[in-house]
Amino acid sequence: MKSVFSRRCLGAAALGAFALAAVMPGHALAQKRTFTFGYDQPKATGYGFAGDVFEKKMLELSKGNFVVNQFPGAQLGQEPVMLQKVRSGDIDFIITSSANGSTVSPQLGVMSLHYLFENDKHLAKAVASPELNNAVKKLVKDTVQGAQVLTLMTLGLRSIYSKKAYTKLEDLKGIKIRVQATPTEKAHFTAYGAQVVHMPFGEVYTSLQTGVVDAAENGVNVYLSNKHYEVAPVLSMTEHEANNNLLWVSDKTWNSLSADEKKWVEIAAADVGKLEPPHALKLEQESAEKLKKLGVKVVENVDKSGLIKASQPVQEEQAKILGPQAVEIVQIIRKLK
Repeated sequence: MKSVFSRRCLGAAALGAFALAAVMPGHALAQKRTFTFGYDQPKATGYGFAGDVFEKKMLELSKGNFVVNQFPGAQLGQEPVMLQKVRSGDIDFIITSSANGSTVSPQLGVMSLHYLFENDKHLAKAVASPELNNAVKKLVKDTVQGAQVLTLMTLGLRSIYSKKAYTKLEDLKGIKIRVQATPTEKAHFTAYGAQVVHMPFGEVYTSLQTGVVDAAENGVNVYLSNKHYEVAPVLSMTEHEANNNLLWVSDKTWNSLSADEKKWVEIAAADVGKLEPPHALKLEQESAEKLKKLGVKVVENVDKSGLIKASQPVQEEQAKILGPQAVEIVQIIRKLK
């Protein structure tokens, strides 16, 4: 009788220990959880690829317990709206451009400086570098409440699209162009003689169609995926600015995780940072070929010399205005050429 009682006690103790271990902070076992992951671009873009990489890795590391539900195409709102929701803890993870990130941390606008990145190889190297990632993470940590950045990404270099070609600096004088809402972009396009128009990304198609703006600018794959070529069939490869992007996590979500679970998130984000940039740059090349087959005029012989010359003083001035961390980020990027 004593042995039966002992076995029962031992069994109950083992079950209790297992249940306790499952919820103890830092333990490798995880409770079943579902996370929201929002972004405003279609699934076919680098955003969707990043979401898939993150989702798969989280599922793998948690042994099926951490499920990431993706909400592409602005289902949870445009980027400025999602930035507020991730900071309040209403969304777990989001991707935004660094330009939209500047609405909550103005110094992030430094990533939108024109011709800061010489080419796509320089861009890919910089975005993947620990130095730049650490500097951006620290900047956000120091200046943003409610959310933090897990890794940098990119969607390639941005170019101008319209109903006509722009092949040199002089062509931009007087045109109404939609740009992202950052002082750096406004300063650059103003220096080129253009009239800057700020509006949410979701309004760009109709604005091009109705003539509210003459032109817009973005990455090639974004231009293709959102079918902006239907209303602006000429893509001029100015490659003036990097499409830098950030993967964010809500502090509310982060603080709810154990030490081991935080490591899973960091590993999944590191996979995004490693795999997404080369995939995105490949998408840019493939998208350009698809656009040509669709009858889009892709203007590759753009004379960038005047644009680059006009952008140099703006680079220096804007970095100083933004602050010391912005100046440091510029220095890091230049060293990585």
